[in-house]
Amino acid sequence: MRIETDLKLGFKDVMIRPKRSTLKSRSEVSLERNFNFLHSTATAWTGIPIMAANMDTVGTFEMAAILAKEKLFTTIHKHYSLKEWNEFLENASTDFYNYIAISTGTGKEDAAKIAKIIEANPLLKFICIDVANGYSEHFVQFLKQTRKQYPDKVIIAGNVVTGEMTEELLLAGADIVKVGIGPGSVCTTRVKTGVGYPQLSAIIECADAAHGLGGHIISDGGCTTPGDVAKAFGAGSDFVMLGGMLAGHTESGGELIEIKGEKFKQFYGMSSATAMDKHAGGVAEYRASEGKTVQVPFKGNVINTVLDILGGLRSTCTYVGASRLKELTKRTTFIRVSEQENQVFTK
Repeated sequence: MRIETDLKLGFKDVMIRPKRSTLKSRSEVSLERNFNFLHSTATAWTGIPIMAANMDTVGTFEMAAILAKEKLFTTIHKHYSLKEWNEFLENASTDFYNYIAISTGTGKEDAAKIAKIIEANPLLKFICIDVANGYSEHFVQFLKQTRKQYPDKVIIAGNVVTGEMTEELLLAGADIVKVGIGPGSVCTTRVKTGVGYPQLSAIIECADAAHGLGGHIISDGGCTTPGDVAKAFGAGSDFVMLGGMLAGHTESGGELIEIKGEKFKQFYGMSSATAMDKHAGGVAEYRASEGKTVQVPFKGNVINTVLDILGGLRSTCTYVGASRLKELTKRTTFIRVSEQENQVFTK
């Protein structure tokens, strides 16, 4: 047993200090990024590096269709069938494939399923290997085998929260490492296991490790406001993945219900009892549920939320003088704070 005494920070612990700017308007800010990837032989990627999480109440085909129009990315959840994939991609444009990933676990059935989907839809460029615990040797071996099998694909792998494991996944074949253990709004890993890492510090440490090797990271979880998204980019994340912020919309999964005249949509973690009952026949005796199920007030069409997030991000850039999103991390100075906002009129 040992104790590390260095302070680790989350989004709530900091704000971004403003700096002089020559920008006259938020409209002058470009949020598009251009990335070449470490291992993949695929062409460079261009878009706005915000991602919908691969949860069946967020990362849906309907969500992808809307986000791709804005050049945002969707990691499609892994529970769609081969038939559903084929039908969805039947009329997809070539460019559309730049903004979606197929997700998979690390079991034999998972590997067989994505092989069939990719064989039927060879234009799929991105594979997201997604597990709660990216520190497993089995996970690393699955990643290596996937890289060997798909040398031309862009592989996303996670989740981890430390620099050394970020490096290991990149060396094992990942192009992009997904960072975050426990920060999600419907994740209970931290209270069930005592394991986790404050998200801002995780981003800073993992980004430093990844960029040293020519890799990239995704900040996955913990964002509740557009300001948090800006902080994630400011801390060095290349992509930011959103779950709860994109839940509850027309395009989100989850059942639409009405309670006392108000509409809600169900939102749950993928390690929750709800998810395991739906996809795995229940919670196995050897494990515990590590997610919660909530009712999110229905928010309407997701495009309105997307535009609000992008507007907030552009505003952040103007406050620090970054004309491009790429410049934000270089223009970011975080200050430690004990309060974030005046909540006198907050319900």
